[in-house]
Amino acid sequence: MTTTAPRRKRGSILSSFLLPILALLLIIVFSIALPRTFPTAATAQSILNSTAVIAILALAEMLVVIIGEFDLSVGYMVGLQTILTIGFITTGHMPWPLAVLLVLVIGAVIGLVNGALVYFLKIDSFIATLGTGTLAYAVANWYTQGAQLFGTLPQGFINIYGTRLLGIPIAAFYVVILAAILWFVLGYTATGRYLYALGSNRRASELTGISSRRVILGVFVAAGVIVAIAGVVLASSLRIGSVSTGPDYLLPVFVGAILGSTTIKPGRPNAWGTVVAVVLLGIGIAGLEQIGASFFVEPLFNGATLIVGVGVAGYASRRTRRVRRQLVETDATTSPGPSISSPEKK
Repeated sequence: MTTTAPRRKRGSILSSFLLPILALLLIIVFSIALPRTFPTAATAQSILNSTAVIAILALAEMLVVIIGEFDLSVGYMVGLQTILTIGFITTGHMPWPLAVLLVLVIGAVIGLVNGALVYFLKIDSFIATLGTGTLAYAVANWYTQGAQLFGTLPQGFINIYGTRLLGIPIAAFYVVILAAILWFVLGYTATGRYLYALGSNRRASELTGISSRRVILGVFVAAGVIVAIAGVVLASSLRIGSVSTGPDYLLPVFVGAILGSTTIKPGRPNAWGTVVAVVLLGIGIAGLEQIGASFFVEPLFNGATLIVGVGVAGYASRRTRRVRRQLVETDATTSPGPSISSPEKK
């Protein structure tokens, strides 16, 4: 028996937990460099607060990436949903639960439009979602007339973001609950298998009876609802509506969704990997800011991480396919062939 299998197993374990290991190393490095400020509860809460909305948006993007598509509208859409939530409550005088429900419905409709453009009109998802995102940005400017929306908000709505449980910001629990739901759906239901199959080989999955129309439309609708949830949480956090809010989220969201496919289940976008990737970004940016890095470090860090993440994700995907192919070839060569018995002598 060769040592190839144990070596392959160790490499698989390392690649599966590479991002958590990197996150731990960053914590150790920044704690040593900044012993008075970084390893504190205040820093931990700041990281959780700053990454919560990004993580929710990244989970929405992850769903679209699984089926082989992309959604460039998430930044514009979360900005629009934030503005609509504040506007419905302050200028529309709606009860805040009704305003939240209406925003979720709008998110589902926008997701359905994105899915219809991609499936029925066969428009590339990059172009389709960039177009709808730009339209959303125009609607946000029209709705606000270029000014900030603000007003008195009910305490119940403020508590959507402001509540703490066991000293932990409640937004962190939203991320964990959403990630757990997606983890279960993707890993333990037929729906999850359909999504991965469609993203792996759309034509082959259609030949096996999977409805690409239902899956594509359903994924974009689900992503639209999740983006709307992020918009509500962000509105409760900022308490103002501004057209400049959303676009800055696009890059870190993409980084989280793409980089997340390199860990936990390398080569496959997955919920926990996405959350780990976003937290890793939050740790890195928080540490660099405390060191005194310039204001441009955050987009520089996100952009560099995206490039590295895309490269590593591509390598992980190719490595996974290569390992599976080797396992199939090994099974084929080691399995005994059909026995041929000589005819009985009479």
